[in-house]
Amino acid sequence: MASRRSRSHQSSSSTRTTDEEQILLSRLASKLQQLLPIAAAGHHSHSRRVSATDVLEETCRYIRSLHREVDDLSERLSELLPSGTGADAAAQDEIIRSLFHGD
Repeated sequence: MASRRSRSHQSSSSTRTTDEEQILLSRLASKLQQLLPIAAAGHHSHSRRVSATDVLEETCRYIRSLHREVDDLSERLSELLPSGTGADAAAQDEIIRSLFHGD
């Protein structure tokens, strides 16, 4: 009888932990979803529940698109700036720094 109680207590304890983890995962997914531009634009309805898996997949797609955008911008920047050495290279470095800092 004692072993049954022990197993029952362990089972409810692990369920409680799983429930707490699920709640935490849902909260984190919700916060992550708010950072995505689609959520910011209002495309996701607040009444519709979106799974954590969907949020993570959308986040991965968004990060991949940001990587592509950075690659494209880097390529465009390298085409715009002539290759140079010495003073030319220093001037290019200054131009790039000013672009990133908004100066």
